[in-house]
Amino acid sequence: MINVTKTFLPPLEEYNKQIKRAWDNEWLTNRGELVLELEEKLKKHLEVSNIIVTNNGTVPLQIALKLLGNNGEIITTPFSYVATTAAIIWEKCTPVFVDIHPEYLTIDETKIEAAITPKTTAILATHVFGNPCNVIAIESIAKKYNLKVIYDAAHCFGVKFNEQSIFDFGDISTCSFHATKLFHTGEGGAMFTSDLDLKHQLFYSHNFGHNGPLDFHGLGINGKMSELQAAMGLAVFPYMDKIIDERKRVVNFYNDNLDFSKIQSVKIRENTNWNYSYYPLIFETEAQLLQTQKLLNENEIFPRRYFYPSLNTIKYVNGCDMPISESIASRIICLPLYIGLKEEELFKIITIINSIIC
Repeated sequence: MINVTKTFLPPLEEYNKQIKRAWDNEWLTNRGELVLELEEKLKKHLEVSNIIVTNNGTVPLQIALKLLGNNGEIITTPFSYVATTAAIIWEKCTPVFVDIHPEYLTIDETKIEAAITPKTTAILATHVFGNPCNVIAIESIAKKYNLKVIYDAAHCFGVKFNEQSIFDFGDISTCSFHATKLFHTGEGGAMFTSDLDLKHQLFYSHNFGHNGPLDFHGLGINGKMSELQAAMGLAVFPYMDKIIDERKRVVNFYNDNLDFSKIQSVKIRENTNWNYSYYPLIFETEAQLLQTQKLLNENEIFPRRYFYPSLNTIKYVNGCDMPISESIASRIICLPLYIGLKEEELFKIITIINSIIC
């Protein structure tokens, strides 16, 4: 069986070695030695100003919206994982959708200004499949209208734009370290900001608001990463170059052998150092996609319709029509992409797809 992804598992003895450190320290949570070491390694590797690791990738979005959303309208994309929109509503803000660029699939920055109202407090945009939004244009709009910018950068481990970490753009950026991601801690995430005052707020917000054991800076929740999660991250970390190289090999194989006469891939924004995080294909019609998916499934191959559905169509949102996002969401599928995919498996996938679209 070939699934859309497979979690990279480091050698068990290397994970156990990290776990033993936590046992020896008798310290399993509350930012122990392993969490602190992981943060330092990631900060250097990613070349970021600041990082706070968290227990998952959604909590950073919720904290960011709690600090910057002010219960207002949040301009956002309909083409993302549901956590992006759910976090907005969960934090008692209102999502205001703006349609997407048909090639990059990120929020269409040329349509943002028309969606701004006196109630708008922030822009929450997603770097789709590790493909950056137009961060320069969004920053300009935010400054013009005095808005905050939050980036859902869940897919962006290692991505750079203009030779700068994508995590250093916006007021706050977030990332996921879920087991399906390039770098993972089993379940986990991180939040980033270059503003030291804002970092202070992010930090106490993810630690119940604590200012020492008996005082509080302000309101907070429990977003802390455990030592057990950090142990997985430390065991995975040395393999990142290998993981990226292997995924690049798979992406290049798809690029070289798929018939693109009736399908298209996502256009990666110029000046981007991409991370090979996903391999989405866009079909001409949903019927063509469903036919391809059915035949792949019959051959024990399981791609994923991702992202589907367009988030403006979810019942609890009551969003207006987003024709480009709705069209793309109905026609896009992510192919299997992970370390260890064999050439014969890739040929099987490609042969089935090419047979449908010819």
